[in-house]
Amino acid sequence: MKWIFWFSFALAVYAYMGYPFLMYLRSRWRPRPVRSASILPSVSIVMAVRNEALTLPDKLKNLASLDYPRDRFEVIVVSDGSTDATNEILQNAACASMRLLLLEQHEGKASALNRGMEAARGEIVVFTDARQLIERDALRNLVANFADPEVGCVSGELMLGEPGEDEKSQGLGLYWRIEKLIRQWESNSGAMVGATGAFYGARRELLAPLPIGTLLDDVYQPLQIARRGKRVIFESRARAWDRIAPSQREFRRKVRTLTGNYQLLQLAPWLLTRSNPIRFEFVCHKLLRLLVPFALIAMLASSLMLSGPIYDLAVAAQLVFYGLAMLALLRPKFGFLTRVADVALAFLLLNTAAALAFVYFVAGKKQVWVR
Repeated sequence: MKWIFWFSFALAVYAYMGYPFLMYLRSRWRPRPVRSASILPSVSIVMAVRNEALTLPDKLKNLASLDYPRDRFEVIVVSDGSTDATNEILQNAACASMRLLLLEQHEGKASALNRGMEAARGEIVVFTDARQLIERDALRNLVANFADPEVGCVSGELMLGEPGEDEKSQGLGLYWRIEKLIRQWESNSGAMVGATGAFYGARRELLAPLPIGTLLDDVYQPLQIARRGKRVIFESRARAWDRIAPSQREFRRKVRTLTGNYQLLQLAPWLLTRSNPIRFEFVCHKLLRLLVPFALIAMLASSLMLSGPIYDLAVAAQLVFYGLAMLALLRPKFGFLTRVADVALAFLLLNTAAALAFVYFVAGKKQVWVR
């Protein structure tokens, strides 16, 4: 029973603390700087939308305001069987630099993105979503990295909050800031695992068709590019902004993302072979976190069955931690204690989502998409 406790404890600590620290050390000891330059390749911005009438007007204005020569980029919008006013808004906004693909039937995001990639003519294809707003100089900062021939994919940075304000730093916001640091450290010393779906770009010739039903195009596509020997890097100056979603919707989104990690193993079994040049990063960053909820259950159960001061302390610490998470649901105003409780709740929600993702994957549940 002791080995179950200590193995579970080590797995959880390594997944959330050990691996990030290892990436930090690697980025300091073995940095691989990117040779960026002010270049202006032709760009195709591809956006798949479905029933986004509320967000599209602001997004289209946002894309039109980007600081990039108008004759050097096009916008391709694929409306995936929209049934609201989305198509009408797109048709009214149509111009020479915008191409519309209005699908009569709902085919799914992966299929819509495939159609957009087929239509793209730019040297660099940039993907974005309808909800997030991109900073004016972000596109220039993103494509500057493609001056380095080793770079095949560049991820922008997603900021949570309102543009121009400080990014949120509690609960899920704090988790996201730590996640971005890990991506930055991976990028600085090699290649990161996946990209930020709100804003990322890739060389057109490196893009692969997405399998129908793919949940994580922003992970599948960068991994395919890494497989071809190109780097996937993080550019913190290419920023897009999004509001923090309500907890319930954010939880559903996280379930979808984690279910997508399981799906990746089904779609691309080569990820666990030597064909994947970033296999170590993929396993440590993506897969180990899927095991943590089971490690937490095993750790609590084994510590309850063991005797001794260490295990008594472990039980107490776990109960206090989970108690703080429950306290956060009441939204108390206790200053520092409230901030700690928010972090505990975020951690608990993330691991509950991981456990539910496993159930969804095993049960073959398909409807996990969250707008």
